[in-house]
Amino acid sequence: MDKLKIGIMFGGCSEEHPVSVKSVREVARALDTSKYEPFYIGITQSGAWRLCDSPDGDWENGDSRPVVLSTDRRVRGLLVLDEGKYETVSLDLLLPVLHGKFGEDGAVQGLLELAGIPYVGCDIQSSVLCIDKTLAYLVAQSVGIATPTFRTLMPGQAIDPGELTYPVFVKPARSGSSFGVSKVASRDELAGAVEEARLYDSKVLIEQAVVGSEIGCAVLGNGADLITGEVDRVALTHGFFKIHQESSPETGSENSSFIVPADIPAESRALVQETAKAVYRALGCRGLSRVDLFLKVDGTVVLNEVNTLPGLTSYSRYPRMMAAAGFSMTEVIDRLVALALTGELR
Repeated sequence: MDKLKIGIMFGGCSEEHPVSVKSVREVARALDTSKYEPFYIGITQSGAWRLCDSPDGDWENGDSRPVVLSTDRRVRGLLVLDEGKYETVSLDLLLPVLHGKFGEDGAVQGLLELAGIPYVGCDIQSSVLCIDKTLAYLVAQSVGIATPTFRTLMPGQAIDPGELTYPVFVKPARSGSSFGVSKVASRDELAGAVEEARLYDSKVLIEQAVVGSEIGCAVLGNGADLITGEVDRVALTHGFFKIHQESSPETGSENSSFIVPADIPAESRALVQETAKAVYRALGCRGLSRVDLFLKVDGTVVLNEVNTLPGLTSYSRYPRMMAAAGFSMTEVIDRLVALALTGELR
């Protein structure tokens, strides 16, 4: 039986470029090469596309070739520049391992739709909804799922600090991995926090702090057929949870650790998993996503955010939750490939 030819995209132009490179290296280690023939498509921070033999090493400057994705559906694959000529490489499937802007926001999904190549993960619409926390909150509220009380600042818009009840969190509306997020304890801190958030997005979210435990739930599947990993809990020693901000996250965070399975009552675990599935379906997610929630002391849950292409690094939450439920990264990849190939035609 012929191997499936899979294009694996990684890197990208966002602030999460280094995280993506770490994620794809874990994917490469877990990929069953008896089933799949991988083609690694690295995108440099300046936006150049390179076809490389492996995501290890200095692929941005080393042994790699310029490549573009063909948007001609008769080709359905890659155009590789080799000694002044273009070589065509057909693909059966594309696996984006891209995080944040230009990875989770619908941009690359739109390109893949034009190319007519099946791909892993959420489609354009769900990617757009989930990357924008304000839109995700509005959809969740429409189906009865609680969200933080929030305000949105559009580009150039200001807010009177006296209108808010503190503490609040100030976030880029469309970013990930806690980049540009600040906890604001008083009105004097608000302007600086908004300025910091706008370094990452012109649209800013200001939300009331929720008192409760931060809980995550890994979801895998399409439509009604969903499975979840074990629920995790973020255990904080001080401050607030900021992932991928440490100099060496592989060795641990300075203020947080993850408890998997979460040390919460069985009924709370079930509620978190069912709410995560409800959020996933309401936002139209498919393939995989990590749904983050707050578990309050009264036992209720509040949506925090949805990550449609969650980190897959050695220290990331999604693979850890799936592993605790008995699913190795190799099996997760196999299931994602099957879901992409058997899903409805894009």
